[in-house]
Amino acid sequence: MNRKKKINEALKKRQKKTNAKLHRSNKPRYISKAERAKMEAEAQQAEQAQDVNPAESAESEQPAE
Repeated sequence: MNRKKKINEALKKRQKKTNAKLHRSNKPRYISKAERAKMEAEAQQAEQAQDVNPAESAESEQPAE
């Protein structure tokens, strides 16, 4: 009885693993608090860079006449 149980457990375990690999979660990847703060700081820097030079960016967007 124990031999059958061991074999069945091993087979079920392998089947669960393959099934789990097929059905990946749609959950977004975890981003740590420090990583979120870093991304937010970069976004603010980029936003400030655009605010500092609005005339230059406006000139480059308009076609030359």
